[in-house]
Amino acid sequence: MITLHNVSKYYGKQDVLKEVSLHISPGERLGLVGPNGAGKSTLLGLMLDTVEPDSGEVFKAKNLRLGYLPQELLSLSGRTVLELAMETGDSLPQVEAELDEVHRLLSVVRDEAELEELLSRQGQLQSQFEQLGGYDLEARASRVLAGLGFTQERLNRDVGELSGGWLMRAALARLLLSAPDLILLDEPTNHLDLESLLWLEGYLVTNPAALLLVSHDRVFLDKVATRIVELDSGQIYTYGGNYSHYVEQRERRRESQRAAFESQQERIRQIEDFVARNRTRKDRAKQVQGRLKMLEKMERVTLPADDQAIRLELPPAEPSAKVVVEMLNLEFGYGSKPLYKDLSLVLRKGDRLALLGRNGEGKSTLLRLLSGQVEPKKGRRLVGGRVKMGVFSQHTMEDLNPENTALGELGSVAGLMAQGLQRSILGAFLFRGDDVFKKVKVLSGGERARLVLAKLLIQKPNFLLLDEPTNHLDIASRTVLEHALSQYDGTLVLISHDRHLINAIANQVAYVNAGKVTMLPGNYDDFERLWKQGLDADAIKAKAKLDAPPPRSWKPRPRPSRLRATRPAAPKPPTKSGPRPRRAKSATAG
Repeated sequence: MITLHNVSKYYGKQDVLKEVSLHISPGERLGLVGPNGAGKSTLLGLMLDTVEPDSGEVFKAKNLRLGYLPQELLSLSGRTVLELAMETGDSLPQVEAELDEVHRLLSVVRDEAELEELLSRQGQLQSQFEQLGGYDLEARASRVLAGLGFTQERLNRDVGELSGGWLMRAALARLLLSAPDLILLDEPTNHLDLESLLWLEGYLVTNPAALLLVSHDRVFLDKVATRIVELDSGQIYTYGGNYSHYVEQRERRRESQRAAFESQQERIRQIEDFVARNRTRKDRAKQVQGRLKMLEKMERVTLPADDQAIRLELPPAEPSAKVVVEMLNLEFGYGSKPLYKDLSLVLRKGDRLALLGRNGEGKSTLLRLLSGQVEPKKGRRLVGGRVKMGVFSQHTMEDLNPENTALGELGSVAGLMAQGLQRSILGAFLFRGDDVFKKVKVLSGGERARLVLAKLLIQKPNFLLLDEPTNHLDIASRTVLEHALSQYDGTLVLISHDRHLINAIANQVAYVNAGKVTMLPGNYDDFERLWKQGLDADAIKAKAKLDAPPPRSWKPRPRPSRLRATRPAAPKPPTKSGPRPRRAKSATAG
């Protein structure tokens, strides 16, 4: 479908791609990985003809249909969400318009020859309209939009009213419905909640189109990719299988590369030693010249580039009270409609809570209520003694002073810390050399995220509240953040759709749905395996207004330290003479 042959691309003195080659076959699903700045967007640009190679060639199959979802979208106002999704980019609107005109003419034309010609054209157009999927396009568009989280009410809203995340979803629906031969996706999961992400996984796996996916979501890559393409120091390396297989194969390749480097260095030392010992001997002049030419012609093996990941070690958290935050009968909403009513929640020292739920259900609002960034309309919020909060959110990224340098922004919370130590901390977050003097307004999203995390680090909080901290981080930096948070001994609340991160650090899950917060032990996998099916069944029953009496049998919920692989079996119903089992207490707060 697409072949890159010996392609090179440089910007100034930086060689982004060095004589790379890549082939994409029909039906393949490729995951494109590499650190930020490695050239992933350049590679996509070469395939889209928005970037010209400095050398080499890009070959495409004739009539290849490309579908591309960029990270940023222009305004698409003036049409409804459903209308936008149905703009598939082919000739369907023209066929439909001509078909309408033929229908109009059939009602007024009386000449038999003209009628016969119109009827023939009508048949051709109806056949073409059917082939293009015109008869079921609206139904398919509705299904795809529902999978991406759009309610029926939202389908008729003007896309100009949508936030950036929802606009991206609508554009993604349009791309998927256009049925391209090759789909190019650049970080599609950033604006999806977990349910929409799971739907997209299933859609891409069953879709016959080829796929090139740029993503930092390790679980998503594991589920979708059949081959991993890695960009590393201007070179392309390909690995069969998903992301987990890639990690294993890459480490073997790097070990082999290190061994080859050490072997070559030893050979170079031997040659240089021979030259140094025999340079002044006339009887060895030819041999010395031969060794020097050998060194000149030798193709040098390089060490594998180290992953440029943040080296983050959170300091020990100062002890806080046993109850960190308690919310009692809280009520909060926007306008006259309450989002939460009679919400009660207790967060204790050492809790590591992940907030799960669909977008729009109130996860970020709950985090802001916990942090005190918003005040409830009713109820009380109590904070324990010696609690020191640190908050990461999109708002904290926006609150950075755009005129400050990275060093100046860190210094705004560093107190009396020596500037040399401040620069060392920034260096740990990949601000190296003159990077510390970059102004905030020119920093990328990933750089801003790292700067906010650096500011959190030096303030030593014992209560961390993190809202999508990995959105702008590459895989290597996510891995280091994950390791640091798993070692963190304070209390933590996390909103994330990175399932790998949730599994690594959470010991509790709060499922936010329809104004209720259900507290459950375990991590994301435990939630999917043990709890989600029952919660979904409850939601379906509530929606259908089925007030059936509860069953007499009971199912005890396992403790966090003893989570089982499957739901525990219900005990046998009691006999007439035997005692009835007591019901398990509800785990719902609010």
